[in-house]
Amino acid sequence: MHSTHAIALRHRPPLLLGRRALVMGILNVTPDSFSDGGHHDRLDAALAHARLMLAEGADILDIGGESTRPGAEPVGVQQELDRVMPVIDALRARGIAAPISIDTMKPLVADQALQAGADIVNDVNGLQGAPEMAEIAALHDAPVIAMHWDRNWTAATDPIPAMLAYFAESLAIAARAGLDPARIILDPGFGFTKTLKQNYSILRQTPELIRHFPGQALLIGTSRKSMIGRLLDNRPSERLPGTIATNVQGYERGGHIFRVHDVAANSDALRVAEATLYGVTDS
Repeated sequence: MHSTHAIALRHRPPLLLGRRALVMGILNVTPDSFSDGGHHDRLDAALAHARLMLAEGADILDIGGESTRPGAEPVGVQQELDRVMPVIDALRARGIAAPISIDTMKPLVADQALQAGADIVNDVNGLQGAPEMAEIAALHDAPVIAMHWDRNWTAATDPIPAMLAYFAESLAIAARAGLDPARIILDPGFGFTKTLKQNYSILRQTPELIRHFPGQALLIGTSRKSMIGRLLDNRPSERLPGTIATNVQGYERGGHIFRVHDVAANSDALRVAEATLYGVTDS
């Protein structure tokens, strides 16, 4: 069944990971994200959407100020800070105590966000981009979501062995920086340089990742992605059923955290999956 983990947060209760899936609500404060770009890039809209996601059952808010969709324009440090910092400041000023992860590739953005009240670093480069990222996380004693994104990946790459080697390096970087590897959450990086077949092969074989890295929790991030759109020939706004299917499959294979745009529907689906897998608890 599910491995169990208690990941301490510096200013909040720990993340308790196991049979109960945690839902991470996506809050992109960008004009150009692939699915919701421009929807929440004003402060009032971002705060309203954060409150909605929490009301719908989000356990974590993931705030990002730079799109990683193919072809997106890079964002400078100051521009990214200008996007994310007012949102983090406003959430904490309004007494919202839910854990916040900062979705960034930049150590300076991670540092400023953690000082302002964010709790988790969500690094799409898996600590293998900017050398200082692991050191910043260690300085703040912050957990890190280390995503797989190998720019040398090809259609001929054998997914699981390559991913195992990549994550082993991420964990080694964390350890060298003084960051407890048990505080690293692994994210397979669905959609990032991977073919359609590779994405579904990785989803099917997620128990292999868990078997090789029993000390790490696993995050599943398939929400509205092209692995669904290319299979079903539909637009991002039409991908909720496919997202639910991938998340239920990921949960049944041991996933712990599910990063989604549509919180309520995915929360319901994951609760049903939990009841099916473990039985209904008396209320």
